[in-house]
Amino acid sequence: CIMPNFNGVWSLTTQLQYVADWPVAPLSDIALFGGGNNSSFVNTIEFVKFSSAGNGVDFGDLLAAQEGATCASSTTRAIWGGGEADGASNPQNVIQFVNFSSAGNTTDFGDLTANNKSSYTGSAGSATRSLFMGGITNSSAVIDVIQFINPTSAGDASDFGNLTVAKGTSGKLSSPTRAVTGGGSPSGTRTRTMDYVTIASAGNASDFGDLLAGGNGTEGTAGGGSSTRGIFAGGSTGSVINVIQYITIASTGNTSDFGDLTEYRVQPCGASNSTKMVAAGGFNDSNAITNTIDSFTIASTGDASDFGDLTSVRMTFDGCSDGHGGVQ
Repeated sequence: CIMPNFNGVWSLTTQLQYVADWPVAPLSDIALFGGGNNSSFVNTIEFVKFSSAGNGVDFGDLLAAQEGATCASSTTRAIWGGGEADGASNPQNVIQFVNFSSAGNTTDFGDLTANNKSSYTGSAGSATRSLFMGGITNSSAVIDVIQFINPTSAGDASDFGNLTVAKGTSGKLSSPTRAVTGGGSPSGTRTRTMDYVTIASAGNASDFGDLLAGGNGTEGTAGGGSSTRGIFAGGSTGSVINVIQYITIASTGNTSDFGDLTEYRVQPCGASNSTKMVAAGGFNDSNAITNTIDSFTIASTGDASDFGDLTSVRMTFDGCSDGHGGVQ
């Protein structure tokens, strides 16, 4: 049908252009990136479509300029939790959300659990449960707490269990049934450890295996994947890396080599649908914040390709998609 406007009826050409410009397409096509640092904190949310390579487009704003907020999603909502609004000594407990179906600013959802204001947590989840795992409560305190919300109904987070080790800045991903965190930074060091939980049942995490990196471990890697394969891309082992590595989510074990990013990057942002993952922004090995967006096909292996650019350079931000855990 042709949609009317106030003066009558839109032409078919106008209607088709409207549909082409709207940020949300069917079949899990939209990735959102929110917040971050480009020498100062930012509140911008932007989007790309997996189906068409190109540059980021403005979607709306977070409640405040911040870095280190982590993003989980259902098929309908993107939800950011925690973050730092004005420096490492002041982490936040705010949970906020937007609907993928309508561009705009975030709305308050609730708060993280009491005394667990944090940044750089690992977040993942299913259509009915979003998890926030670990995090940094100030410049020196790292937590192992896992907390959860129901993404369909606003409210405060509840306790879920604990990670095998306290850590922040970990990569995270999920299938519809399992959430996995990879690497991260316990206090004063890095870890190779991957933890996993079954999303539907509260409890402590179990050991999944180790990342490829050497004894120093890896922090600041981007996570994503499909319903069967999990991906970790980039990060730092003490030096910035470009390695992409993968796991089979339903089993346990160490990662395998997948390929390389187009740049060496730590703290990029990852998002994925059932077939493609994008890794956006980060801090590269030339000591510069970048706006590069890479993409690769999850089911195969190989090096990433250039997808486009963010609206501005940024790092220490997070995003997600309406294809969480590979769900369509």
